[in-house]
Amino acid sequence: MKSTLSGSSTLFDAIEIIESSPRRIAVVLSPKKTVIGTLTDGDIRRHILNGGELSDKSTQAMNRNPVLAKSTSSDKNIKIVLEKNNIRALPIIDSNNRFLRILHEDDLELEKIKSTKETFGAAVIMAGGEGKRLRPLTEDMPKPMVDINGIPLLERQILKLSKMGIKKIFISVNYLADIIKGHFKDGSSFDVDISYIDETKKLGTAGALSLMPQDNKYKDIIVINGDVLTTSDFQNLFDFHINQESILTISAINYKIDIPFGVIEFEETTVKSIKEKPSEQFFCNAGIYAISSEAIKLIPENQFHNMTDLIDKCIKDKHNVSVFPVHEFWSDIGTAEDLKKARKNYED
Repeated sequence: MKSTLSGSSTLFDAIEIIESSPRRIAVVLSPKKTVIGTLTDGDIRRHILNGGELSDKSTQAMNRNPVLAKSTSSDKNIKIVLEKNNIRALPIIDSNNRFLRILHEDDLELEKIKSTKETFGAAVIMAGGEGKRLRPLTEDMPKPMVDINGIPLLERQILKLSKMGIKKIFISVNYLADIIKGHFKDGSSFDVDISYIDETKKLGTAGALSLMPQDNKYKDIIVINGDVLTTSDFQNLFDFHINQESILTISAINYKIDIPFGVIEFEETTVKSIKEKPSEQFFCNAGIYAISSEAIKLIPENQFHNMTDLIDKCIKDKHNVSVFPVHEFWSDIGTAEDLKKARKNYED
């Protein structure tokens, strides 16, 4: 399985390597096969946040000072290096500093202990919306149950969560809740454990989280709007959230607006410059969040509370709130046109 690329390769090439490898890392090599850098999913997303593009060269986003280990290093010493640097994998090099392979912590034979991949403790899917813009389709069907190429949208979300090891799922329901409950029941048919949060009144986009069990069992959870369809790897969101030490992480899509006119910049009546048909770039809320139990405690119980209210509260209290850019397929199924495009462009 390929794990290396050249400095002239693009970030598209790096993503292909990272997503196809269980090591989740790509190594950038010089023409002499020495390691000049490494790339992880987090490195690429930080590059995008700083205005980069996926068409950029790998050298523009790589970690130029990666942690390396010699092939003569013992398992014990490598384990110490991994723990000290809070990483799970590193490149192994020979005596001439040429790349040999990637070693992952699971490869170590120390005490025959295999590490367990940490992930979200639970998931919450907000599925209580009426989907008014999708009528008449949603007159007798909850919006999250619309068909996406033969499978309900909500079922696709649940199967995706189950595949990554999240087995406890809460579904917040309101509009036509019995249809959702009747389809999924307790979740056992989908290899998950489902509990329902019944919104007897409108609670906004975050208020339902206050109705979760408050036993601190679920330290970090993923919250997904029930009308979101994406191929983004939620494990990458979790890893990013933990590495940033955030109380809340917001997934964001890169939204560009092309202005079809020349834009004039001026002070009073004096023109300073004119930009011909510029593009504006914004990172917009993707409706997917990583949230710590500390953040959930800030939500008033059983009261209307939007996610924006929670985010503002976290920022005001000087907690770390991070943004996680989504470069994979993403769609908000809000209108009939959105649904049509999603059915056409979505691939498992």
